[in-house]
Amino acid sequence: MTDGKINYGNYRRLLGFALKYRARLAVGIVAGILSAGSFFGLLAFMPNAFEAFKVSENGGKISHTTFDGSYDMDDDSAARAATEAAAAAGTHRHHRLVAENRGPAKPTMPGWFRKAERIAERFGIPLRHNDDTLTWQALALGLMLLPIIVFARIFTSFLNHYCMRWVGAAVVRDLRSDLFATLQRQSLKFFGNCDIGQLISSCVNDTASVEHVISSTIADAARAPFEIVAAVAFAIIFAVQNGLGEFILVVCVLLPLCLVPIVILGARVKRWTKRSLERISLLVSRMHENFTGIRVVKAFAMERQEDEKFRELNGNYFLAVAKSLKAELLMSPLMEMAATIIATGFIVACFIFHIRLSEILIIGVAVYSAYRPMRQLAQINAWLQRGAAALDRIFTLLDTDTSLPEPASPAPKRDFTDRIAFDHVSFRFSPDGPLVVDDANFEIPRGALVALVGETGSGKSTYANLLARFYDPTAGRVTLDGIPLNRIATDDLRRLVGVVTQDTILFNDTIAANISYGSPDATQADIERAAKMANAHDFIVSHPDGYSRICGDKGFLLSGGEKQRVALARAILRNPPILILDEATSALDTVTERLVQDAIAKVMAGRTTLAIAHRLSTVRDANLILVIEKGRIVESGTHDELYARGGRYRHLCDIQLGS
Repeated sequence: MTDGKINYGNYRRLLGFALKYRARLAVGIVAGILSAGSFFGLLAFMPNAFEAFKVSENGGKISHTTFDGSYDMDDDSAARAATEAAAAAGTHRHHRLVAENRGPAKPTMPGWFRKAERIAERFGIPLRHNDDTLTWQALALGLMLLPIIVFARIFTSFLNHYCMRWVGAAVVRDLRSDLFATLQRQSLKFFGNCDIGQLISSCVNDTASVEHVISSTIADAARAPFEIVAAVAFAIIFAVQNGLGEFILVVCVLLPLCLVPIVILGARVKRWTKRSLERISLLVSRMHENFTGIRVVKAFAMERQEDEKFRELNGNYFLAVAKSLKAELLMSPLMEMAATIIATGFIVACFIFHIRLSEILIIGVAVYSAYRPMRQLAQINAWLQRGAAALDRIFTLLDTDTSLPEPASPAPKRDFTDRIAFDHVSFRFSPDGPLVVDDANFEIPRGALVALVGETGSGKSTYANLLARFYDPTAGRVTLDGIPLNRIATDDLRRLVGVVTQDTILFNDTIAANISYGSPDATQADIERAAKMANAHDFIVSHPDGYSRICGDKGFLLSGGEKQRVALARAILRNPPILILDEATSALDTVTERLVQDAIAKVMAGRTTLAIAHRLSTVRDANLILVIEKGRIVESGTHDELYARGGRYRHLCDIQLGS
């Protein structure tokens, strides 16, 4: 889609969300049509009211003032001929003679009044006096009819707005939920390449733009077109009935001029709205980075520089919003200018075609009544342009699928009985990127402890991520009891594998909730038992809030060792047969490390463990140690075997021991 052109395919997809609530949608649309119908009734009431008023005031002589100031008498043909003859002769005497010879003129009542009179006679209700003036009963019935029409319009308008806004809010709720669910399904590779702040902005700001489009404009969109049709239809019908075919031609030529500003400015609204959404994403991203790394900001006294960067981004966002707003607000003045041109042309046409003043008033009211919903359509177009920019971004995310494919017929796997095997596994993050894992070929028997060691960036964590199936191998396969991981249902695999990482992530919730995360059926006793195994129970109960203590954002309120032990308790409670420990003690002091190591020793008992460690002292007792360098396994064996060889492993040990 190019700037200025709405991708209506996205709006059709949005309609698919709305059709889930088709009952309320139908009620809202019908109410909008009925509201427009009552609008037509109000317009149709005007000429009848004019005629009835003139009959009453003129004693039956229904006079019409033409645009050029002449008068046309609508009595019977003989009276009209006599009057015109008198006017042509220019004698008042002749006029009086005609009037004296004929006597009082018999009024010609409108057809609708005569029908109403016949119905009223059945109920004994008089509508005219003997002198043909209207009775109070006629006045009362007329006054009752107008409030009924107005009430019907108010009620249907309320029903239209309520139902359509309800549907709009429900659609946006579903859209936001689907967007969040889609992002949850994406792979770790996706999140590694994305800016989290921009994803948050799409979930919040983009959906808010769509919410306003649906909730605030869909009601007008369901009603305004029908009001325009009602007003134009009435004007055309009235014009045809009164022999004003020229008026139809004038309307068809001049009325479309009101749409010109909508077309011209709509493109600018969409273009600058798209830029404003992009810039608010950058703004949210900057805020997310700043608040997440606030310790670093304060440690290096960078508050002022961060303020300046934020002010610059905020200023850019403001400029985009201001330009979009200017284009949007120019629509109404330009439409009013176009309406003024139309009114001028209309008056000139009335003068040329000698249209009566009473007809001008009635048709003018109808045309002016169409102008208000046309202005609403201009506003609707502006918001559709805004929504189009947001929908482009939302549906781009909804159409993104980097999730690891689920097997069509997954092999059932409820337990782990034999071994894990890396069968000539290779992996790279991008097709043209370097190999991060290069031809890995080893096995981990059930109950064994296998350690991965090597320098930072050697690819150790990627081995662990392949075992947890956060990624699929580029070549080769990882198997569990001989079954490739990509043939096992992801939920089954997650139940079999527990992960404790160096960068422990805790949620801003209670300690109990963090330990039971992933184990919703765990009891308080289960939580405390897991905490005791992780050597966490003592520090938890020493706090007044105990297990109800809030951890803070990412565990901000806990120390590194406390966070690590809570995370370990979480893995213990899940009770997986396979455990991945990724640098679990590298950031801890000696005393805390001993507590965590004791806890890990308890956890590893009877479990198959893949441990990644910088501190080689923590993996001396491993059944197998793999030395990784640039993604390749360069050495393998036990601690004693590798140290005796005097190779890469011994070099790493000597560096840590200071030898």
